[in-house]
Amino acid sequence: MTEKERTPGAYPWRARTAVLTLGTFVVGTDGFIIVGLLPEIRETLHVSAAAAGQLVSVFALAYALLGPVLAAFTGRWPRRRVLVAGVALLAAGNAVTASAHVYGLVLASRVLAGSGAALFVASAVATAAHLAGDQRRGSAIAMVTAGATLSLVLGAPLGTLVGGAWGWQTAMWFVAAVAGAVAVVLAVLLPPIRLEQGAALRQRIAPLTDRRVLRILVVTLLAFIGIFLPFTYMSAVFAPAVGGEQVRLALLLLVFGVAATAGNLTAGWLTDRYGPRRVVIGATVGVAAVFVVMLPIREVFVLVVIAEALSGVVSYSVIGPQQHRIIAHAPAEGASLVTSLNTSTGYLGNFLASIIGAVILTTTGSAVLLLPIAAAFAAFAAFLAWWLSRPTGERGGKAVSETGKPVTTAK
Repeated sequence: MTEKERTPGAYPWRARTAVLTLGTFVVGTDGFIIVGLLPEIRETLHVSAAAAGQLVSVFALAYALLGPVLAAFTGRWPRRRVLVAGVALLAAGNAVTASAHVYGLVLASRVLAGSGAALFVASAVATAAHLAGDQRRGSAIAMVTAGATLSLVLGAPLGTLVGGAWGWQTAMWFVAAVAGAVAVVLAVLLPPIRLEQGAALRQRIAPLTDRRVLRILVVTLLAFIGIFLPFTYMSAVFAPAVGGEQVRLALLLLVFGVAATAGNLTAGWLTDRYGPRRVVIGATVGVAAVFVVMLPIREVFVLVVIAEALSGVVSYSVIGPQQHRIIAHAPAEGASLVTSLNTSTGYLGNFLASIIGAVILTTTGSAVLLLPIAAAFAAFAAFLAWWLSRPTGERGGKAVSETGKPVTTAK
């Protein structure tokens, strides 16, 4: 029996899935580590805070726009080739970032890294599910997605500390080295699985013609612009409390990551109990409220730590329920397509947040303005989550639930 003919679950999956988890950890670390290194990068490259923030934006934009394109282009490749290519591109991008001394080249290297990240993540979850088989699919997917969450808890703070102690280039070399090691291990351990994911680009973006899908994506976009405005420029927003100390900035990232993990898990339980729409509305209202509260306390480090914990909980209570909502409107066999679009939209929100933040910092020179503007985006997302997904019965038609089924009303 050839590798292609072997059934799902026929592989020893745990060790191989653990490597995929390490891969998503590296991808997540690479995406967030720049946030903690922005002060060091500014000094080394002699650029403004706004210009340094674009290193975050181009990574997010490459991930958002190139994810569907690369997935369509490599859909018929063996998964091993796709995954190794993705993490190798990530390693190469970080190596260029670490060795370049010109801002333009560093910016281009972040595009390369973002492309590799998009290529890897688009395939890692599907590969893990195939390796584990139907009975252990949930466990395998949870293992892989846990890597992204752990990158917030461990990767970003650790990278910030390494950058503070030995320079930001050392932190980027560290990410490149781990990514390179993952590529080698995947090439050795992973069989040449073919999942026949040959959907053309037109098929992958077809759900965008569904207004219900578009409404959910708009909420995701606005929510993530709000969430990432203060996060991307954390060192500037909380400069009075951080006082230029990398240890304090790393602690804020760590607190945010731990709280985000708790928020993500709690949101899943709340979604099962109360439904995804209510959780999204509550979370986005919470994001707006926390950012408003941050305004008068941003100079007191202890209070900022508490606020960042609250921010992590509510911020990462959004994406899971949004995935739940959008799957309800997926075409037949198309759940992965709509969730991929939702993830790309989240990264697009990350990109736009860094652009908006750069414009605000450049034109006003005031980082504190990012908080009320971010709160406004989150509040608007909450309003649209309520308004656009109201049961049609509220507007005089037949009531329909989020899953598209008629609502049974009491008589």
